[in-house]
Amino acid sequence: MRILWVGTKTPWPPIDGGRLVAATTLQALAEAGHDLTLVAPFDPSREDAARAADGLREWCEPVLLESRPRAFAGTALASVARRRPLSVARHTLDAVRERVAQLLAARAFDVVHAEQPQALAQCQDALDRGVPVVLRAQNVEADLWAASAVGRPVLGVLARLEAGRMARFEGEAVRRTAATVALTARDADRLRVLSGTPEKVHHVAAPFPSSLPATESPLPGAPAVVLVGSGGWLPNQQGAAWFVRTVWPQVSGALPAAALHVFGDAVGAAVGESGVVRHPAPADSREAFAAGATLVVPLPYGSGVRMKILEAWARGVPVVATPAAALGLDAEDGRQLLLARTAAEFVAALRRLSGDPGLGSSLAAAGRESLAARHLPARIASDLASLYEECRARPTPRP
Repeated sequence: MRILWVGTKTPWPPIDGGRLVAATTLQALAEAGHDLTLVAPFDPSREDAARAADGLREWCEPVLLESRPRAFAGTALASVARRRPLSVARHTLDAVRERVAQLLAARAFDVVHAEQPQALAQCQDALDRGVPVVLRAQNVEADLWAASAVGRPVLGVLARLEAGRMARFEGEAVRRTAATVALTARDADRLRVLSGTPEKVHHVAAPFPSSLPATESPLPGAPAVVLVGSGGWLPNQQGAAWFVRTVWPQVSGALPAAALHVFGDAVGAAVGESGVVRHPAPADSREAFAAGATLVVPLPYGSGVRMKILEAWARGVPVVATPAAALGLDAEDGRQLLLARTAAEFVAALRRLSGDPGLGSSLAAAGRESLAARHLPARIASDLASLYEECRARPTPRP
């Protein structure tokens, strides 16, 4: 099948969850024999297009276009005037839209895959031509904005406005496209409610291999605790800041030899905290998952699926996470991971793992079983291909 994949950012290197789920899906589809062309923007001040293209070329034809998101201030005014979500307006990129139109005019694609609702603005030519467009929503953006408004008196007003606009946009996006894919059953149910078209929403899990090697270099600390996160996502920022400032001092008091290894830029300086070691976002994510370490995922709210938890399971690393971080994984507390809501519960979970070396191994083993049962890449690729084929086979009404 010939697939035109339209993204809001280049999937390589997979330095955050959104890029990782895109990269693993592209790889799974390519290994299933499908012909993929990827169109995505890149920011030359932050990304190396040549490196990204080299990493992607094995799975697809990468078409990477220099195109930064629109400036915040001007876009905010346009968003208010047009009653469009700010995040959608910022990612409406003429260069990407024009290249998509050129490719559709030059080649016959069976389906267009839009990765995230923000990519739909670039897919208008496909909708006009009657080429089926399948939207994959990595999360429910409206719910994230609504959750971010809690406890923020001033910014909360703006976040609630954005949540309302995003809810309307996501519902309309489902109605406009041939089908919509959600990564979790919970998100699929929300999108069915928002759109009023339950038959158009499908749950297809995120693909991930069931076993990957951990890094051979251990991280200092007894225990070594790992926090991974990109500062480009607000729940990461809030959860990481809370963990470093509130939880970690209590962990250090209970486990004086522990060390917290922070990978990425979700936390600011994080200076002055005893036992905190800063690392840049790793070029190879394997660096953050060392044998004997424990991953903590302290998200205050969330949607979609945390790819860092899937990767920890695949690499044999136990996980302590908030219930919000574990949503959509069908994971059971004490079986695949340990759940913690408060600082005291994180301390208790880390002490429990430190005192029972066999517990971490059993949690990671059960996590790998979940990966094999629910996230097998070949199975996910087959499910997506079946949905693409179903959309291709039925007439697509033109707007």
